[in-house]
Amino acid sequence: MTTPSSSPAPRILVVDDNPAIHADFRKILCGGSAAGATAELDAAEAALFGEPEQTTLKTTFRVDSAHQGQEALEMVRRAVAEGDPYQLAFVDVRMPPGWDGVETLERLWQVAPDLQAVICTAHSDYAWDDFVRRLGQTDSLLILKKPFETIEVLQLAHALTRKWELARQARLCIADLDRLVQQRTAELVAANAELQKEIAQRLKTEVALRESQARFSRAFEFSPVPLALLRVNPLRCLDANPAFVELSGWTRADLLAAEPFPLQWLSQDQSPATPIVLDLQKPLRQHNCRLRRPDGQERHVLLSTQPFVLDQETCLLVAAEDITTQIRLEEQLRQTQKLEAVGQLTAGIAHEFNNILTVIIGNVSLLQSGDVNPGLQNALLERTIEYAQRAARLTQQLLAFSRRQWLQPRPTDLAQTLQRLVPALAGQLGDRHAVRFQSPATLPPILADPNGIEQVLLQLLLNARDAAPDGDTIEITTGHVQLDETAAAKNPEARPGSFVWFEVTDHGCGISPDVLPRIFDPFFTTKGLGRATGLGLSTAHGIVKQHEGWIEVRTEPGRGSSFRVYLPVATTSINEPTVAPAATVAAPTTVSQTAPAPITPPQGQGPLILFVEDELPVRDLTAELLKRRGFRVLKARDADEAMQVWESCGAVPDILLTDVIMPGTMNGHDLALTLQCLNPDLKVIYTSGYSPDVVRDALEKQPNTLFLPKPYHPRALFDAIERCLRGETGPACQTRQDLAETTPQTRACA
Repeated sequence: MTTPSSSPAPRILVVDDNPAIHADFRKILCGGSAAGATAELDAAEAALFGEPEQTTLKTTFRVDSAHQGQEALEMVRRAVAEGDPYQLAFVDVRMPPGWDGVETLERLWQVAPDLQAVICTAHSDYAWDDFVRRLGQTDSLLILKKPFETIEVLQLAHALTRKWELARQARLCIADLDRLVQQRTAELVAANAELQKEIAQRLKTEVALRESQARFSRAFEFSPVPLALLRVNPLRCLDANPAFVELSGWTRADLLAAEPFPLQWLSQDQSPATPIVLDLQKPLRQHNCRLRRPDGQERHVLLSTQPFVLDQETCLLVAAEDITTQIRLEEQLRQTQKLEAVGQLTAGIAHEFNNILTVIIGNVSLLQSGDVNPGLQNALLERTIEYAQRAARLTQQLLAFSRRQWLQPRPTDLAQTLQRLVPALAGQLGDRHAVRFQSPATLPPILADPNGIEQVLLQLLLNARDAAPDGDTIEITTGHVQLDETAAAKNPEARPGSFVWFEVTDHGCGISPDVLPRIFDPFFTTKGLGRATGLGLSTAHGIVKQHEGWIEVRTEPGRGSSFRVYLPVATTSINEPTVAPAATVAAPTTVSQTAPAPITPPQGQGPLILFVEDELPVRDLTAELLKRRGFRVLKARDADEAMQVWESCGAVPDILLTDVIMPGTMNGHDLALTLQCLNPDLKVIYTSGYSPDVVRDALEKQPNTLFLPKPYHPRALFDAIERCLRGETGPACQTRQDLAETTPQTRACA
């Protein structure tokens, strides 16, 4: 039976020179009697196979006609170009005067090789062998003898068009299959290429990994830094390089076999040394500690650790850099630098004192000659006293530089203090220099010694004056600042907190970068030999450090310098009762050099003073001064002799005037304690060329105690005795005339 089709009707070309033949083909293939023939075929099919009759759809064909071979060739070409090719061609053998059927088929197959063909012939001009010989062995050719039956034409048309359709579908399937094969082949080729690339990359990675492992192994093995790999749980050594083994003092086998890890890291600063517990989760960087070896030696190391995971197990990489030799070298360097500093300090002191002693010795020699007129004699004596006072000021500067001078800090308004000091100090700068002072109306109080602040300000003003010898306006400003951790970190000497500052600014020559690090060194000066002592800025620096402050310097060569002094804010207000800090409670009374109204006892009936001094000239001179003042004096060269004098004198001394540092079994402090046990009312005056720190504890705890620094003027000695007799205790008020009545010129030389 026929089956319906939704595709276009098959296309057939009839090539014959006889028009009647074309009409017959159209009747058969396009309708007419063909319908009856189809019905007959369906009926015969039903009768033969016993199937019920069905209503079938008639299959029609699209039939085109060509009367000559050339015309047929053009029609076939056009159909192929349009994409609607002919499926079957009925070709007559004889078509005079043009091509015959065989030649026509030859040319048609050149254009449409898959075209099915039926040769129509009424004669036996060609045998099948002739067709095969000319057209070749082909399955696309059939022969139809004329006259032909309708059913025969229909059968051929249906069969051959269906064959053409199936062949085309097969070609399309083959093409699709070929495309899929090619696509899959390309994918496989690409996958294979990628696989080859991955294999090559993996091989390359494995080679690089082996090389990396080899490099790490060699770096670990030959590294000069001691390295060890530790397993965390339990803590034991997995591997250690030779440097670590040598540092530890163990053998490598013992290190790897020991469980737990046998080495101990000891704290560097704590005493007694405590073991350091390593954090197994966080890295450690450059931690300064000590390693105790099994032979008892300790090595200074910088310990670093790094946790990591190895084969799913937590491990620790330990690096212990041995810095024992470095620390020893640093200690030697510091010792060398100390010796150099001491040498420089000693040379500076010797230079200054040699100049002073030269004047004093020369003047005394002239006075001893006996042929000096009274006018010159007085001048020589005044010059000698002046240079002796200069020597005393030099020692005070050295004490300030070494932060050993005695200060009496109290809550102070810096703005008011500077407002009072600036006019007095500005006069010492000369006519070429002017001072401009600016300050807020109020500033928080600071805990400071006004005399110390005066010394610092004077030294900074003198330095500003020398920076601009041709004249300048020197600016003094003040302010208040609150420093946080970030701001304080910019200066190694700074710290967080509340501070009041004052700044001295000049517009002079500035300070060169090579000189700036040394400006606070003692006896360092750029003013030339003999023009300055080099103690000005170092003295200011020492006093500021005693006040727990610091100095910041901003300078630019040729554009001036600024010295800013930071001082901590006091915890008590100015109007509150002042309680001295622990370091200065019951501070020693540094006796004023001014002479108050003296108490003059009758000659030979004054208070009894036991004077103990190991220097014979000082002992004789002081005793003579006291006797001329009307005091009774008992002399002793040391504490042992003083005890003998005490026991044999037959009277109880009123005052013990004693040097602190003396040879013998006791010093001055021990002597005073012993004698005060015998007489609790005994008053004590300590005297020393050293800092008051040598008797600080005694001055804070002993009653009726004063301190008289050397060198002292006779008036200062008498003042101390009279204060002691009156029972005055506590801090004494100091003035700028610390050693004697001095002129502004001599004071400026400080």
